[in-house]
Amino acid sequence: MTGLEAAGLVVPGRAWFARDVHTVARDLLGALLTRRTAEGTVTVRLSEVEAYAGTSDPGSHAYRGETARNRTMFGEPGRVYVYRHLGLHHCMNVVCSPAGQASAVLLRAGKVVEGVDLARGRRAAAGVTRSDVDLASGPARLTVALAIDRDDDGADVTDSDGGLVLRVPAAPAAERERGQAVATGPRVGVSGDGGRADLFPWRAWLAGDPTVSAYRAAESRRRRR
Repeated sequence: MTGLEAAGLVVPGRAWFARDVHTVARDLLGALLTRRTAEGTVTVRLSEVEAYAGTSDPGSHAYRGETARNRTMFGEPGRVYVYRHLGLHHCMNVVCSPAGQASAVLLRAGKVVEGVDLARGRRAAAGVTRSDVDLASGPARLTVALAIDRDDDGADVTDSDGGLVLRVPAAPAAERERGQAVATGPRVGVSGDGGRADLFPWRAWLAGDPTVSAYRAAESRRRRR
């Protein structure tokens, strides 16, 4: 038995991600995302995610089909889709469902549980850091803490020896005690129908977790993921 298995965590294979995007999103809550670089290792426990269902979802970057920018979303599950939002910061998604469906889960927030000093230094270099609670609270802060950028687009999180790897509880969320209730609501900053709470309550988070980011409605400029 490996250390990860002994701790009740496993690195899932590609089939784990080739499931319904909403199932994957909920099962990612509480998962550990580890980033290894020459500077050191940072691990984040995920507390907030958003599901995007590809060409059937008006809030998705893939809604109007495949482009050079979103090509990774149409590829094999278990890869990360990284994009630069409004030229300001990077956001990271994990590709789900079978190849061609282009669904993905945006990783919105989490708690840094390993490499806090390194994450803090990265955040401080990028801007103001108020406390360790907000080191990875929000998709931009998360990618800064983990040193993720467009060069990481397409990285394989199913490779246990890779520079970016996900570890999830061995039992699915429906078969285990999570320890925290899961709340759901509208996605953050998504305009149009894709941002409607009655149609797309596709943001999920660990209720009461202090690292969960604040909700805000869409800005005037239309945004898709």
